[in-house]
Amino acid sequence: MYTMSDTPSRPRGAYIVAVDMGYGHQRAAFPLLRLAKVPSVWNVTEPFIISANRYPGIPEKDNLIWGNIERTYEGVSRFDSIPFLGKRIFHLMDYLHQISPFYPRRDLSRPTLELKETYKLINRTGWGKHLIETLNNEPLPLICTFPVPAFFAEEHGYRGDIYCLCTDTDLARTWAPRNPAQSRIVYLAPTVRAKERLKLYGVKPENIIISGFPLPEIDNHTRATALDRRIIALDPHERYRKKYAGLLDLYVKRTLKTPTTPSSTAQVPPVTITFSVGGAGAQWEIGIAILESLQQHIKAGKVRLILSAGALRHVKEKFETAMQRCAIPIDNNIIYAPNKFEYFRKFSEAMHKTDILWTKPSELSFYTGLGLPIIIAPPLGSQEESNRAWLHMVGAGTEQFDPRYTNEWLMDWIESGWLAGAAVNGLLNTPKKAVRHIEDIVLGGKREEIEDIHFL
Repeated sequence: MYTMSDTPSRPRGAYIVAVDMGYGHQRAAFPLLRLAKVPSVWNVTEPFIISANRYPGIPEKDNLIWGNIERTYEGVSRFDSIPFLGKRIFHLMDYLHQISPFYPRRDLSRPTLELKETYKLINRTGWGKHLIETLNNEPLPLICTFPVPAFFAEEHGYRGDIYCLCTDTDLARTWAPRNPAQSRIVYLAPTVRAKERLKLYGVKPENIIISGFPLPEIDNHTRATALDRRIIALDPHERYRKKYAGLLDLYVKRTLKTPTTPSSTAQVPPVTITFSVGGAGAQWEIGIAILESLQQHIKAGKVRLILSAGALRHVKEKFETAMQRCAIPIDNNIIYAPNKFEYFRKFSEAMHKTDILWTKPSELSFYTGLGLPIIIAPPLGSQEESNRAWLHMVGAGTEQFDPRYTNEWLMDWIESGWLAGAAVNGLLNTPKKAVRHIEDIVLGGKREEIEDIHFL
């Protein structure tokens, strides 16, 4: 669980339920913390995000079930880096969670084997019943960032409204209930494609609302200042700014509601790149390859590289060793915290200073909405393949080339100025006010979909 002491008191709120596996589901919940309430029976004074697999008083039976799932989840994430056999196991597991081709549109409501097994555990063992009975003592709207707790709520008779916030641009069948046409779960979809996919799975259209993905809330002045610096850093020769001056003046200023615009006389700042590993620590080797390739540019003050180790100490230590080997000060150039939510806070703060986000296409794909171009590391799994396609569609992401030669190809991209265009595309084509919109839906009873979303 994670607490926040300065959350303002409100007459209403919601239970925010995630799962502590990887980062995606908790990262989606983190910006919703200000809406969070907790059951009084837990005798805590501050709201926190509830982890369905780690909460006060969780029964040992439930703990064992979640433990088996977590070991499988994290083990599969690491398999892809193991030659031959590991990759075969990874692809087999990914096949069981695959997202079917969207076209031709057809009925995909038949539940998968995995979904049937999930419901067997819920109904035969009472998995999740203790959590729902606890929340039922004081029923409030329930927002789940993982589908299984939403299934708990429906199967065990939760007395409040049930919402499920989706965390990827497209979804596997396991996100929708076993009997979607009879379900009362309301889905908060981050994209048009997620909504249309849920409809193919049989979810009633009136139970799907496009809300966007919750991003760290940033005031317009901070976002505008960061974007100004970013465009100057990514467009040192003013090629993008001169060609698209009208776009910047009209759409960017209108989007941010601020008169600021990138200056043509400002000194070009160093480019700040943040590379982020996934929740299981996959792809940390890429971060070290980037560091080794860019070390001369870093020492010359042309580039700053931030390596995000998440909540993984062993990855942090690998990054520290590599920086020492390259004679580069560690200072504040590694993001790490043993508590995931403290890590999310540090990561969000680093995004204000970041010009390029380099990551596999996880839930961090949505962070292009902060005005960040994304360099896409190899995806792990079907959902990340979909996120990668979405980044290309909105014009905000591009595939990484060989990290060993980052000093060549990335510097060419920066010289050309086109990464500045990717930053602007991300800002303009991705919803940025999902937290407020979700609050209006869940606490205010509004059913309107978010307006500034145009892409599947």
